[in-house]
Amino acid sequence: MKAIVSATIETVTGDAIENGTILFDNTGILAVGEGLVPPEGADVIDGKGLFVSPGLVDAHTHLGVFVQGYPESMADGNEKTNPLTPQLRVIDAVYPHDPGFVDALSGGVTCVQVLPGSANVVGGQGAILKTRVDVVDKMVVQAPSGMKAALGENPVRVYGEKSNTPMTRMGSASLMRQALNDALNYREKKEEAERKGDFFEKNLGMEALLPVIEKKMPLRVHSHRADDIATAIRIAEEFQILYTIEHCTEGHLMAPYLAEKNVMAAVGPTLVGRSKLELKNKSWETLTALYNAGVHFCIITDHPVIPIDQFIVCASLACHAGLPREVALKAVTLWGAEHLGIADKVGSLEAGKDADIVLWDGDPLDARSHVLKTFIDGEEAYSLS
Repeated sequence: MKAIVSATIETVTGDAIENGTILFDNTGILAVGEGLVPPEGADVIDGKGLFVSPGLVDAHTHLGVFVQGYPESMADGNEKTNPLTPQLRVIDAVYPHDPGFVDALSGGVTCVQVLPGSANVVGGQGAILKTRVDVVDKMVVQAPSGMKAALGENPVRVYGEKSNTPMTRMGSASLMRQALNDALNYREKKEEAERKGDFFEKNLGMEALLPVIEKKMPLRVHSHRADDIATAIRIAEEFQILYTIEHCTEGHLMAPYLAEKNVMAAVGPTLVGRSKLELKNKSWETLTALYNAGVHFCIITDHPVIPIDQFIVCASLACHAGLPREVALKAVTLWGAEHLGIADKVGSLEAGKDADIVLWDGDPLDARSHVLKTFIDGEEAYSLS
């Protein structure tokens, strides 16, 4: 058993606990509170003057598939040969020795979703991983975690240059609808064959889309511009599927509508320049507008677009832009976990949850603070010293 004592503990679900203690081991968090006495034999860390937070949760990254230091020609995030590739599994491309995983630990990030890139209208299945470097199968929290999809500039640019569909936003939307409709027809034919006892040849792409049309797995739709966000919502409602909006750059231009639709949004990367047309309205105002409208959101890096070790800096800058401190901290912990559907495991410091814990030498939202130690599942995964 390990114990961090006499620290300021940011549980995220309640007020910070001054002079608090957290007890944990590899089975999870055992207790959090004031006045707790570590049992004899516990490994005790003196946290006086230090802060403890949950491990940060980045709900949208490309860790391990756009590997740092590798040329673009060797990136594994986009299969640019067909705009519809639902059968792809990002887990087959994750390189666990990407330096980004160690960077994540040094920044207090303990859990991430890795997604395929946004070249394809339907790009394949994502995966949720812990960031402690291991055989990738041992890092998995959940795979698949969602079906990546994309609207906007990227599919149009990639396939328009080849004079293939999609060349317009209309083309992207039609392909997305076609893929979902094909999955519905495939399911009907499969069920009919099963009823008759007939042989049925499986199609890996259609099989991958069945959990989407059956509302067992969300479509995670890359959408920056307001019209693309609206199209994603429209198509999801037509097919009655679960979905999330990924990026939501112009969300501040339609925040009441997103609230009305109960959208879950992953917002970012905001700590970047306006590198393409659909980012021209990028603003820190997006976060405050969504919060004020009651939209569920989390902050993301889109690593390597924003280096993942700067994830907490994004939350700090969100505070600078007017987001309340406690909200900014939730946006990089609990709300990211909720976006991924794993808040029963990670995202806050509560007894029974995974012992993904970060020890800081100051307020986590002060950009001058450092991560001293990062624990994943109760084991030390990073130490500054």
